[in-house]
Amino acid sequence: MSTFSSGPWSGYMAELYASRRPPQPLGTVSPEKIEAMAKEKLKDYGGSFMYAGGSAGTNKTYENNLKAFSKYGIKPKMLVDAVTRSIETTIFGKKYPSPLLLAPIGVQGMLHPDGEEAAARAAAARNIPYIMSSASTRSIEDVAAANGDGDRWYQLYWPLHDEVTLSLLQRAEACNFTTLVVTTDTMLLGWRPHDLDISFIPFVHSVGCQVGRSDPVFMKIKPAFPYDGAPVDKAFAEGNVEAKLKMFFGQAWLGEANFRTWEDLEFLKKNWKGKIVLKGIQTREDAEKAIQHGLGLGDGRLTGLSPSLYALESISKSHAVQEAKKQGFTVMFDSGIRTGPDILKAVAIGADAVLLGRPFIYGLTVGGQEGVEQVIRHTLGELDNVLGLSGYPDLMRDVHGKAEEVLQKIDL
Repeated sequence: MSTFSSGPWSGYMAELYASRRPPQPLGTVSPEKIEAMAKEKLKDYGGSFMYAGGSAGTNKTYENNLKAFSKYGIKPKMLVDAVTRSIETTIFGKKYPSPLLLAPIGVQGMLHPDGEEAAARAAAARNIPYIMSSASTRSIEDVAAANGDGDRWYQLYWPLHDEVTLSLLQRAEACNFTTLVVTTDTMLLGWRPHDLDISFIPFVHSVGCQVGRSDPVFMKIKPAFPYDGAPVDKAFAEGNVEAKLKMFFGQAWLGEANFRTWEDLEFLKKNWKGKIVLKGIQTREDAEKAIQHGLGLGDGRLTGLSPSLYALESISKSHAVQEAKKQGFTVMFDSGIRTGPDILKAVAIGADAVLLGRPFIYGLTVGGQEGVEQVIRHTLGELDNVLGLSGYPDLMRDVHGKAEEVLQKIDL
């Protein structure tokens, strides 16, 4: 049946129709419905959902990131043979079956009892790179074990003390994390009203500090699920020693948050053997500085910013960036990706790869590892589908960096 390609992602739609039942385990491919189910599942557990699903300030940057995609339409090409399609890409010299990576999101143990291990297993099962957050509820070693032969990167919230940084880098390298993703836009906690209103911060209870508390015995202790900080607060107020220890170590780990400069990057370059990506870059000027320092790019999250898709457009038009990309400079996009068409638009504007965040987290919340796998499959299945329907059989050959040919700006 020529409607379906023989590629690894297009088969998902055919599989669903052949099964004669809803997609499993989530029951839907709608990002909005999966988000609603995740919110419902965690409704009785304080701020757990909003910690992953909420945003800083008035949520305007979050809203604008989503709206930005609607400002671009895809120009379809008719009567194109697109029976066989490819969304393969090459990142840092390695070929991948898609341009998708799972974004670094912390405290996943608040959302599902298997936490980061479930997401790491799902990524490996679908041959998608998994980026581990420094704020994980599992150790570097546990995530590596769960990820097995998968491709894994490590996201660094850069500690205050160099000896702590060195320890994290050494552990990550020993566990075969290949790329270091350095967050540049979260040197301190963002202004998050939904957390502030209920004084919700899991780190003070040592939840999300499992990387920092590197004692081998402690690293085997997994946070209780569901997460509820109230009993810890009560025990602390009553003088409970264990609660005091959790508070002490949690606050100490938060205390490692620190501002860094461009000059400080030399320390990481000297002490990390693999590739380094700067996450949080939003301007052409900073992108060009990254080139001067020999680094790759991701983008980030602050309140009050213009949409990240617009930042990607500006960065991609930089002559310095265009020249550097010929030599292997890599630009990754992270903010607002929900669907296959979103990925196509980001790639057309200039992204070499995209990071998927909240959708996989919602899949994790509702369905664990299988939920994450479904989100990966249906997101990439839709990307494959829209390529075929739009007449662009090969994502990187026919779409990548060709925004003027592939996209139309829409002013509705």
